[in-house]
Amino acid sequence: MQGQAVQTLDAKPVTPSAATGSAAGFGFIALAAATALALVVTLYVVAFRAPVEATMGIVQKIFYFHVPAAYAMYLGAAVCFVGSAGYLARGTRRWDAVAKSGAEVAVVMGMMVLISGPLWAMKAWGVAWTWDPRLTTSMLSVLIYVAYVLLRAFTGDGDAERKFAAALGVLGAANLPIIHYSVQKWGGNHPKVISNGGGGLQHPDMKLGLMLGFLAFTLLAITLVWLRAKMELSVSKLAELEQEALEEGIGGD
Repeated sequence: MQGQAVQTLDAKPVTPSAATGSAAGFGFIALAAATALALVVTLYVVAFRAPVEATMGIVQKIFYFHVPAAYAMYLGAAVCFVGSAGYLARGTRRWDAVAKSGAEVAVVMGMMVLISGPLWAMKAWGVAWTWDPRLTTSMLSVLIYVAYVLLRAFTGDGDAERKFAAALGVLGAANLPIIHYSVQKWGGNHPKVISNGGGGLQHPDMKLGLMLGFLAFTLLAITLVWLRAKMELSVSKLAELEQEALEEGIGGD
C-alpha cells in the first residue's frame, strides 16, 4: 500500500549501554594517544633540549624519569587505596578491579624507581644502594604491593581473599606519607631535588623536562589503570558466565 511506512530489518536501535561503551572506547583511544604524544615529547625535550648537568653529567637525565615514576607509584597506590576501601564498603567487583589495577601500576612504577635510582646513585654517591630512609621506605611500599599482586594471583578469588587483599591495600597507603617526609624528618643521602620550586633545576628546559615527565607518567598511570581495570572486569564477567553455563548444564561433559 502506498504511503505506508516500511520498517527495514537492518535498522537497529542504539541502546544507552552501546552508546556509553562507544564513548568509553573513544575516550580510551584519546587518552592512549595523548599518553604516547606526551612520552615522545618528553623524550625529545630531555634528550635534545635539557642541558647536561655540570656535576653528574648525562646520568642526571635519569632524574626526569625517576621522580615522575615515583609520583606515578603514588598515584597507583592511591587508586589501590580507594578501590580497596570501596570494596570493603560495597563489596562489588568494580571496586575490586580498581584496587587490583592500582596495585599493579604501583608495582610497575615502583620497580622503575628502584631500578633507575641505583643507576643514578652510582654517579651521585659512588654506591648503588644505601639504607637511606627514603630508599628503604620506598622499597617497603613496593614490597607491600608486590605482596598484594601475588596474593591476588596465587590465592583463591573468593570474597574472603578479596577482602584480605583490600585490607592490605588500605594499610599499604599508610607508608606513602612516610616516604614523602622521610628526607625532612630523618635526613639521609637522598637529595631534595624538587623542593622550593625546583631545587637545583635552574635552566628553563630542565624544569620543562620535569613538568613534561610528570604529565607523561600521570597519563601513563591513568591509561594502565583504565586498561587493567577493564580487563579485570571482563575476566570476572566471563567467569560468571561460565559458572552460569555450568549450573545450567551447558558445556559440561
